[in-house]
Amino acid sequence: MPKQISHYCQKCLAVNALGQDFCSRCGTRLMIVVESTSARFEAAEQSVSTDEHLLERISIVENRLTRLTERLERSLDLLLRQAQNSYFDRSLIKTLINILSDDGVVESARLEQLWNERCEQDAIEQRETAYLDELRLKILATPPASESKVFAALVGEGFLAIEERHTTIGFDKLQRAAEMTESNSALNLFIGEHFFKSGKTQIARTYLTKVHEATPDDVRVSLLLGLTCADEGDAETAKTLVAGALQRGGSCFAGHYALGWLHMTENKWRKALNEFKRALEARPSPEAHFVLASLYYHLDRDVLASRHLRKAVEMDGAYREAFYLLALVYKRIGKTDLAADALNRAGAKTVATGRSTPRGKRKVEALFDRTKSPIGLMTRADRRLAAALREDALRAFVGIEANRR
Repeated sequence: MPKQISHYCQKCLAVNALGQDFCSRCGTRLMIVVESTSARFEAAEQSVSTDEHLLERISIVENRLTRLTERLERSLDLLLRQAQNSYFDRSLIKTLINILSDDGVVESARLEQLWNERCEQDAIEQRETAYLDELRLKILATPPASESKVFAALVGEGFLAIEERHTTIGFDKLQRAAEMTESNSALNLFIGEHFFKSGKTQIARTYLTKVHEATPDDVRVSLLLGLTCADEGDAETAKTLVAGALQRGGSCFAGHYALGWLHMTENKWRKALNEFKRALEARPSPEAHFVLASLYYHLDRDVLASRHLRKAVEMDGAYREAFYLLALVYKRIGKTDLAADALNRAGAKTVATGRSTPRGKRKVEALFDRTKSPIGLMTRADRRLAAALREDALRAFVGIEANRR
């Protein structure tokens, strides 16, 4: 009678028939080898054949793969349960919304819109938090030679205040930290961007200048610094920086508008017109059409001015400044009825003669009447245009600089 081959369980040492997958006593999956012979202390001086060694290795890999597979199966099961629970929760919420909508308690479309806006806002806040954490670590990576602990404390307190929406306190602490070091470009750029976005170009220029001196090839910094120089009246420096940024980084609305505005202060109308056209190509927007129409109006080209103004109000029916200027264009070409309608749509008060209000006229002239002073690229512009310039400048060339880093 042939001898029956048995397989011993590696956990409880129970005897199992060869070919059985699980131990009949404890249920453990049976493996050929669970511990390499060469790894045992008592076998350290014994020689191990190649076949035995390969068999041991295969068995160990098999054991680990089995454990990994079991964990993945459990994870998949948990995910499926979570997905099922989420589906049931969403079904329940939709049912409740339908009941409340039928009773006139809530508006389902309005609720859906608010929910989507809230989700987008949460996503933006998460990205902002991640960005601030990464930036804080980058700033702390280059501390000053002395008083590094004080520097780290100020940076930490500043970012904490910013995350808690105490922006003024936070940037006050970051400014104090920046005074302790001149070589921390990340910190200086963060502060400069904040004041640039806030419209405080004089303070922004101080910090952006430090960053530009450290990284003169950064096209984004060159653009921001050039815009602040233009706003402060330093036309030559602004031209050099902005033109260089556009040459190396490509077109952007803020850059071409700045060059057009600088040419306009020098009465170089053809060059200004070309730059404003390029600004429109870079960012087709109501603001770009309004800028181009303002210059056409100043050059007495009313047909082209009205064309761009109509395009601007088509893109945004709440653009009051565009309606004001459109009323002036219609008034000058004798279309008083259309001029009155444009003023009414702008929310302006009209007199019996149909003339535009002084306020409306000042809003328009504030944009294109720049011949007397070269100061105020953004601060003298209307709020909407200034906000569009700052937003576009802060977004310009971000991908280029990220790839370089």
